[in-house]
Amino acid sequence: MKFDTPATDNPIDRLKVIGKPTSRIEGPLKTSGTAPYAYERHDAVPNQAYGYIVGAAIAKGRISSMEVSQAKAAPGVLAVVTAASAGSLAKGNFNTAHLLGGPDIQHYHQAIALVVAESFEQARAAASLVRVQYARGKGNFDLAKSLDGAIKPPASFGTEPDSNFGDFDAAFASAPVKLDAKYTTPDHSHAMMEPHASIASWDGDKLTLWTSNQMIAWSVGDVAKTLGIAKENVRLVSPYIGGGFGGKLFVRADAILAALGAKAAGRPVKVAMQRPLMINNTTHRPATIQRIRLGATTDGKLTAIGHESWSGDLKGGGPETAVGQTRLLYAAPHRMTAMRLAVLDLPEGNAMRAPGEAPGLMALEIAVDEMAEKLGIDPVAFRILNDTQVDPEKPERPFSQRRLNECLTIGAEKFGWKNRNPKPGMTREGRWLLGTGVAAAFRNNINEKSAARVRLDRFGKVIVETDMTDIGTGSYTIIAQTAAEMLGVPLGQVEVRLGDSLFPVSAGSGGQWGANSSTAGVYAACDKLRSAIVQKLGLDPADAVFEKGKVRSGGKSIALTKASAERDIVAEDMMEYGDLAQTFQQSTFGAHFVEAAVDAATGEIRIRRMLAVCAAGRILNPKAARSQVIGAMTMGAGAALMEELAVDKRFGFFVNHDLAGYEVPVHADIPSQEVIFLDEVDPTTSPMKAKGVGELGICGVAAAVANAVYHATGIRVRNYPVTLDKLIDKLPDVA
Repeated sequence: MKFDTPATDNPIDRLKVIGKPTSRIEGPLKTSGTAPYAYERHDAVPNQAYGYIVGAAIAKGRISSMEVSQAKAAPGVLAVVTAASAGSLAKGNFNTAHLLGGPDIQHYHQAIALVVAESFEQARAAASLVRVQYARGKGNFDLAKSLDGAIKPPASFGTEPDSNFGDFDAAFASAPVKLDAKYTTPDHSHAMMEPHASIASWDGDKLTLWTSNQMIAWSVGDVAKTLGIAKENVRLVSPYIGGGFGGKLFVRADAILAALGAKAAGRPVKVAMQRPLMINNTTHRPATIQRIRLGATTDGKLTAIGHESWSGDLKGGGPETAVGQTRLLYAAPHRMTAMRLAVLDLPEGNAMRAPGEAPGLMALEIAVDEMAEKLGIDPVAFRILNDTQVDPEKPERPFSQRRLNECLTIGAEKFGWKNRNPKPGMTREGRWLLGTGVAAAFRNNINEKSAARVRLDRFGKVIVETDMTDIGTGSYTIIAQTAAEMLGVPLGQVEVRLGDSLFPVSAGSGGQWGANSSTAGVYAACDKLRSAIVQKLGLDPADAVFEKGKVRSGGKSIALTKASAERDIVAEDMMEYGDLAQTFQQSTFGAHFVEAAVDAATGEIRIRRMLAVCAAGRILNPKAARSQVIGAMTMGAGAALMEELAVDKRFGFFVNHDLAGYEVPVHADIPSQEVIFLDEVDPTTSPMKAKGVGELGICGVAAAVANAVYHATGIRVRNYPVTLDKLIDKLPDVA
């Protein structure tokens, strides 16, 4: 099916199942511990052995020698895999570094060996016997000292590193009111609960990987390329994923080493990457240094917006796209954005929840608040004043939907913004200094082609198959809701099968494109199945209505099971897209409001309440979407107040590489979180009229927290995280 004109009325609009707050259909499996995650597929294949990864102890250089004889002789050991024994391995399309290093080392904790044994404990013990000598090389680990050598990176996914509109330099120079400030965001870890894990089994030259991966089709290709085998000989199975946040978009070392270990041992091998290895071995959100310049008239209209960002990655990597939202968020006739990339020898930087917008808005939305203060304008009113209904750099292209101002207005009213003292540091409650902050949320909508296969069996059950994944986001449920709505059957009559490369290729889970794209693919397959059913029953498709397990047409009402009584009816189709996304700028919007309290004596920061108001097209399942936004708000709070990978700039690694040293928020950190979804449909995105929402919820949150801390204390912190040491010597005297 080709979607190239805006959607009109269709079966989804009946909203009998879609749009209803629905508990996850796989919830009972997860809460009972019976949902099989990658490492737990004990029944998938017999006689599984265990693999344990050895990581490089240097960040850059070479392996001078590696002695594995003691490890091979250890009890229970079946094989030891190294780069020398593995043979020629390619680098996948989506990896920056090789997943098995040696003799050259590209980053700290790059995998250099896998020890395979009968038990996990035997593999771990033997791994400690691998003796490695290194020739340490000189590396570059400091972004701040690398700015002069940073380069203009090539375009990535169609996005140019620089943009210019009007004459920014002249407009900024002549602006009556100016802001010119620098902001920094640190490296962040995905820190998902489930580690990167895989079980590998060979059947002749065919490989099956039970793994934890967000993008099945991408990863089939990368496994095949890395191992030098045909794609047809690779099967990936990933029905349940215990968190990904972008860190599992691509194949990682666990999958490749499990495959190599299984080949070497001659039996299936399972590998779970050790938690202390994950942070340096896999990907992370790169640190940024950002310079933002704003120029405005005295009445608050922005005339010039400039946003520059510097980030680092391994050679061949790409930048953190932190300027992307600035090209679209606010109106100004003169604009400039630029990204520069420094080559660093730290672990690979790559996608983490809302890549680009999350760190970009951490800076931009503080700058907007600072400019509002310079102008003496309320920060909510300032944002509303500088709204635009067209792409500021392509004025001929309107937004398909843009209700940012409503998000801000409704949020301000609900949050009690009018009661706010405009002066910072003026509101106290005992020893606590109180403040409120706001930030706009923005994340682009992306449509990706997606396919599905739908089957109606003789009992009236509807079975949906697609390689779409569920990373805890509720994919199973919204796909079931879509099929139930389209075919007029109860939700319990739909069975959804996900995460298997034998199924039709879907959009996969990432970039906030998963929900709308995958359900649109199911819509296409269901539409084809509806046609087959109507034809089988000899009904008129023009007036056919699918409802309560029957098809009504021309005064007749016939059970679906009559169509499939002789044999199952199967339909497969794909949703593809025309140029509507070029004709209309498709984006999602929101507003975040935060109340924070700061201890006047110690600088301790506590978030008291948070509110998000979101405009993101049709919300397919409000219950799951609310959970997505609350989770994103929590991640944003972590980015604001505690999350930071500490870089050892001498030896080039992240020091706090476990969940003891890398702190993330817990339930008690945020007592109150509320989410409001605007009632909205967007017919330009798909027949579902939906958009993504999972990443919108993190965008702008950290800035809203930082702005609330400033309002509480009068202390402006531009370097994240906002920790008490950055406040304590500047706090007002305790009365």
